[in-house]
Amino acid sequence: MKPLAALLAPLALAGCGLQPLYAGGGDGAVARGLAGVAVPAIEGRSGWLVRNALIDRLGSSGEGDARYRLDVRLDDELEGLGLLGDDTISRERRTLRARYQLVDTQSGSILLDATAGSDAGIDVVSSEYAVIAAEQTALENLAKVVADQIVTKISLELRASGSTAGR
Repeated sequence: MKPLAALLAPLALAGCGLQPLYAGGGDGAVARGLAGVAVPAIEGRSGWLVRNALIDRLGSSGEGDARYRLDVRLDDELEGLGLLGDDTISRERRTLRARYQLVDTQSGSILLDATAGSDAGIDVVSSEYAVIAAEQTALENLAKVVADQIVTKISLELRASGSTAGR
């Protein structure tokens, strides 16, 4: 019975519909498509962090003669949450949201119009330096998370459309 199960297992897995996103590695269609995405400058410190994270994940130079352009607008918000008896804030939440569009530079059409975002909690302590450092670290981590979400969505869109950078 075990040999029969071992023979049927690959057939069952093949029928589940799972497909590798980056089939072909760096030479695959999705990887080539991602490398063909230019990321123009994004306003502010959070924009600088997100743009650098996107360029790292896309494997592109960020600008130049690219097949696609990624337009990103960010909303970076820091709000106080926990109030103590003396009206001081004991907790903050940093939220980073991105609205982005993937534009085909040859036709000018928008291939993808979506949002991404994440938030992080920050403890407010008596040291102002520690709070500022925690806020900056939260922003750096959020930029990476948002960039990951954007690249994943773009990868899925490129795979679904069969687009490549060479087209």
